[in-house]
Amino acid sequence: MAKKDTPEPEPKPAKGGHGRAIVLVLAIVVITSVAILAFRTHFGGGEQGAMQTAPAIGGPFTLTDHTGKTVTDADFRGKYMLIYFGYTYCPDICPTSLSRNSDALDILGDVAKDVIPILISVDHERDTPEYLNEYRDFFHPRTVAMVGTAEQIAAVAKAYRVYYAKVQEEGAEADEYLMDHTAITYLMGPDGKFVTHFSHQVGAGKMAERLREYL
Repeated sequence: MAKKDTPEPEPKPAKGGHGRAIVLVLAIVVITSVAILAFRTHFGGGEQGAMQTAPAIGGPFTLTDHTGKTVTDADFRGKYMLIYFGYTYCPDICPTSLSRNSDALDILGDVAKDVIPILISVDHERDTPEYLNEYRDFFHPRTVAMVGTAEQIAAVAKAYRVYYAKVQEEGAEADEYLMDHTAITYLMGPDGKFVTHFSHQVGAGKMAERLREYL
């Protein structure tokens, strides 16, 4: 076996070298600490600050459901709310998202028994409780469809940071228009707090997988 080379002894540092190195390290630590403290002071402080400055999603609402009954967010405490904002005259995006939501719940079966799929209409002019009641029949049997006054819809849309606007061609009849709106489904926890969201592009299978993680 070849003999291992004997490492040469390291050269001794010049006199006073350790002292200068310690001073340099201490200076770096002090500067770094000051920088971190300034960052936390300005931006709210670490993860807690990030949570405090993150935009809140959700909040109290008062609306009318498909049976004509007044409902509030408090009526769903203890249940998960799977909320989608749309309208019954929507030609494609709304029925696609609502069907996807229904399919995801069907995949989960009893695992999702505490999830209530909800449609909140952004079209208070045409979506009466009667229309909503007929429309919900096309989707999951637990679906609750709701509408409200212009002010109530504006308030709940603001709470959920949802955009919506009437789009009407020039010369069209008064009731001939579309509603441009955010196509996101929100999952709210049993405490009414935001849990996660699903974009329009997420499929039923993937949605079921993600829902299972929270149920």
